[in-house]
Amino acid sequence: MDYFYVKALHIIFVVTWFAGLFYIVRLFIYFAEAAEKPEPERSILLEQFKIMQKRLWYGITWPSAVLTLIFGLSMWHLFGGTPNWLIWKLSFVVGLYVYHFLCHAIFKQQQQGILKYSSTQLRIWNEVATLFLISIVFLVVLKNTLSMVWGIIGLILFSAILMLAIRIYKRVREKTK
Repeated sequence: MDYFYVKALHIIFVVTWFAGLFYIVRLFIYFAEAAEKPEPERSILLEQFKIMQKRLWYGITWPSAVLTLIFGLSMWHLFGGTPNWLIWKLSFVVGLYVYHFLCHAIFKQQQQGILKYSSTQLRIWNEVATLFLISIVFLVVLKNTLSMVWGIIGLILFSAILMLAIRIYKRVREKTK
């Protein structure tokens, strides 16, 4: 019974963590675009986005990442084993934490007014979390029934479609300017 309570809490914090990861990168994009605006709009927007980033990052995203880890490790302990699908899932989870730390680096840069990435680069970066989400959910739901070959092919195809969608969106945006 404890396992299911821990699992429910784990899922809740995974959802809030991903919400924070998706939204923080959107704020990075808005910050990069605001930096191109004329004054005084530029400074007003940049200050507002810094506040929004800080509240989201420290109020939702970081706590959710920590609680996801705590409940995930607890669930693993209560589960009592490590099947092959779980090893793959944990590999993607490690990658997701690396992504989180890289987002933290971008957050710190933008808090200091440093812009190293364009809004287009950040739009691509935003899709990395989507790839982790899809990979992890498919592994958890399908477990051993998922053929790794088909999973990798599907992930590559999905990545290509995302990149194409980003290019199309960029062209549409440039035409409307």
